[in-house]
Amino acid sequence: MIAAFWSVAALAAIWYGLAHAGGGGGWRASVVKTISTAALARAGLAMGAPGWVVAGLALGAAGDFALSRPGTRWFLAGMGAFALGHLAYVAAFLGSFGPISAPGAMGWAIIAPLLALVLSTEVWLAPHTGALRWPVRGYGLVIGAMAVAAVLLPTGAGQAAMRAGAALFLASDLILAVRMFRLTDAAAQGLAGRLLWPLYWGGQALILWGAVAG
Repeated sequence: MIAAFWSVAALAAIWYGLAHAGGGGGWRASVVKTISTAALARAGLAMGAPGWVVAGLALGAAGDFALSRPGTRWFLAGMGAFALGHLAYVAAFLGSFGPISAPGAMGWAIIAPLLALVLSTEVWLAPHTGALRWPVRGYGLVIGAMAVAAVLLPTGAGQAAMRAGAALFLASDLILAVRMFRLTDAAAQGLAGRLLWPLYWGGQALILWGAVAG
């Protein structure tokens, strides 16, 4: 059954990436996109993944559905679901794999640019978000916390995969922010959508894979 859940997730992700990631598709796209992450959550249950990781994946599936629907209300619902998902990953990274690691010089060399990146959104992103400025600011803080928590993961099996997954997730959210609030050309928006999808889904899959290994 575990292999079946992974297969469904991967096939749905490929289908969505090839047919719908650039935009459009209506309800069919929404269903396929949601299945691609919901099946990962189900695989996590079958594999005995930590509850917080399964919760993060399930909230990601809810966010996938909401963001695939048109309108500001759906966008805010999706942002809220993903914010809760990131907080679930923070709880997992800090509490499900043993005592957290002290950052050390290498850790701070990663954390410092992450903090600078979050602060920089006040310059290149926030002024372009209009009425959504405060929700976007809050979301930026939450995903920054998730990335820092990944840096603090204790040394062990699965640590590298989870950190890589968190990095891909962060990259996908940055591209999404640029696509939503900075790009105006339809072709560029479509290209950004096709680029962010494998980063996002691959990040989710790596977090799950590393969590089970850990």
